[in-house]
Amino acid sequence: MTRKLLYILLMMLPVSLYGQHIQSHQLEENNKSGFGSGETFSPFKKNEKDSTKKELNVPKEIHQWHINAKNGEVISIDADTMQHMFQNTHLTEGINGEYNFLGNMGTPRQTRIFFNRPTETTFDFLQPYDYFVTEPGRFIFTDTKSPYTNLTYHSSGNKVDGDDRFRAYFTTNAGKHFGAGFLFDYLYARGRYDNQASSQMNFSLFSFYRSDRYNYHLLASSYHLKQAENGGITDDRYITRPEETDGSNSNFGTTDIPVNFDKTWNRNKALSLYFTHNYNLGSYKEQAYIDTTGVTTDSLITRFVPVARITHTADVRHNNREFINYRQPVGFYADTYLPYDSTDNTKHLSISNRIELSLCEGFSKWAFADIKAFASYRYNRYALPDTTSGAREYRRKYNEHILSVGGTISSNRWESFRYNVEGEAALTGDDIGAFSIDGNLDFNFKLWKKDVKLKAFAFIKNNRPSFYYRHFHSEHYWWDKDNLDKEFKTRIGGEIHIPSSRTRITVGVENIKNYTYIANNSKEIAPGKFLNALSVAQESDNIQVLTATLKQDFTFGIFNLNTEFTYQNSSNKSVLPLPEFNMYANLFLKFKIAKVLNTEIGADVRYFTEYYAPDYSPALGQFVQQNQADKVAIGNYPIASVYANFLLKQTRFYVKYFHVNEGTGNRRYFLVPHYPTTQGVLWFGLSWNFYN
Repeated sequence: MTRKLLYILLMMLPVSLYGQHIQSHQLEENNKSGFGSGETFSPFKKNEKDSTKKELNVPKEIHQWHINAKNGEVISIDADTMQHMFQNTHLTEGINGEYNFLGNMGTPRQTRIFFNRPTETTFDFLQPYDYFVTEPGRFIFTDTKSPYTNLTYHSSGNKVDGDDRFRAYFTTNAGKHFGAGFLFDYLYARGRYDNQASSQMNFSLFSFYRSDRYNYHLLASSYHLKQAENGGITDDRYITRPEETDGSNSNFGTTDIPVNFDKTWNRNKALSLYFTHNYNLGSYKEQAYIDTTGVTTDSLITRFVPVARITHTADVRHNNREFINYRQPVGFYADTYLPYDSTDNTKHLSISNRIELSLCEGFSKWAFADIKAFASYRYNRYALPDTTSGAREYRRKYNEHILSVGGTISSNRWESFRYNVEGEAALTGDDIGAFSIDGNLDFNFKLWKKDVKLKAFAFIKNNRPSFYYRHFHSEHYWWDKDNLDKEFKTRIGGEIHIPSSRTRITVGVENIKNYTYIANNSKEIAPGKFLNALSVAQESDNIQVLTATLKQDFTFGIFNLNTEFTYQNSSNKSVLPLPEFNMYANLFLKFKIAKVLNTEIGADVRYFTEYYAPDYSPALGQFVQQNQADKVAIGNYPIASVYANFLLKQTRFYVKYFHVNEGTGNRRYFLVPHYPTTQGVLWFGLSWNFYN
């Protein structure tokens, strides 16, 4: 891995020098190019002033944002340079440890917080990898006054069982309107247990153009994900009570624990091209200048006032998922539908286009809101293995055409009151009759001279289950269920945020009709012996989920405590199991060393109550219902870590010992049934920003 990182850094060196070269020439031609000013040094020019004798004035200001993936609207975010919690950004279980996963970095995961689960998916097999796969709406775009590079590296363990993740992000502007860059992301986790390695790679190119009249965002990504599957350990007692097994031997390590599968992999390849652009109709007007204190001055500024906007968004994706099983586990599966040497894979092509017309808020006193109308067309093509009556295997193709229309009304005119309501309905095609209404409202006010922020949110969705719930063909699982009813979901909730006391309380309730899930139909062939079988099922009765979350932070001098507590209750725990209580706490000291080294030294802990969590199916690559006749509970085990986190100028770095309490208590450190999480291990990480 070290040799690979060295090659990558050497490859990036010409890019960095090239960025300096372009900057130098553009500054000579136009000092207002958007790169900033000051003396520059170019290694490509002779007899140039040696700027190394004088400190360069390199601007270090960056602005970052996400976009609304539907229409490209910009959503500003804080720059990704914060020190706090950097020591947890590499964790597959999430910064606050709220995800269940298979124990190795980069393996499939699912959040225990139900309200944080996606309500819709584009390709079901990529969803468990959202730790690594970045949707357009979560990608970070950057505007910078000088070429900006960020290199981030996380590492633990050794060459046998260690983990490595390296990310390189580069962006530069050519003038104040246009910017472009790339992201390279590589993860290799060898796994503490047999046949558990993860290997993932992403390369993304992006660019943007932002001006008063025309704007666009472009993102092109290529993903290669390979996951070794071991099916979990054969006996949980190797972890919880090793004295009852041969695992009590002093030379017995994690790789000696028997697992269910070997020579078995899931492989996903994904290509995507996303492009959104808009054109604003409007005019320039002179307005009085308001200074930073909110006082109107006599000075006038010229400001572009948009009246209407037309937006086009295109999204093209090609996904390929393959399950590779070179050694069949004896007596594991109940059914075999395809020959052993069959191609157990599926392909998906998606092409969507959306046109939106907007009437902009604020261009006149009567324009009290942003009003949008849109139409979208989606084409989906799926390919699955199938057989004829003579057992000849071929590829069956399925095509879907979906035309939908909708509209949005929103307002951001007032700081104290904002709202957004969006509705969409499918008019023709395979999803006809599906609809959704989604809205939120923000209300800010003073209470006892303190700022209070209230938020309300709600939605109603009536959508058909995704394609792979209706059709799936593979070696061991097979179903065709075009008669599935639409899932009808209603959610309502609210949040109160008091910034001065650093308190945030969120409550909500959701009702689900026809909840669709992967049911476990394992067949018992002997007492305690089952053959694995899965199918799709729907729960006809309503399921209610109630949730409440309290986030509370405290500071006493250099002492700091961050806490997050979540309560959940599912009315049907066999179909939709959730932990009743989920907690994260982080206690740390925050101070400076020698007035320059920002330091956080602390310990954190994550914990959830016992529940019958979803199982994981390697052959499906999804989280599924546990076998109700042989289910096991996980939880009621805290996982604690200690760390030291530092920030020195443009560099963040940390040292952390994860799972410091390993070997104590009930030793039930499982986040998925039969998949123990990582034992105690030392991590270090580094993030370095370059502005040149």
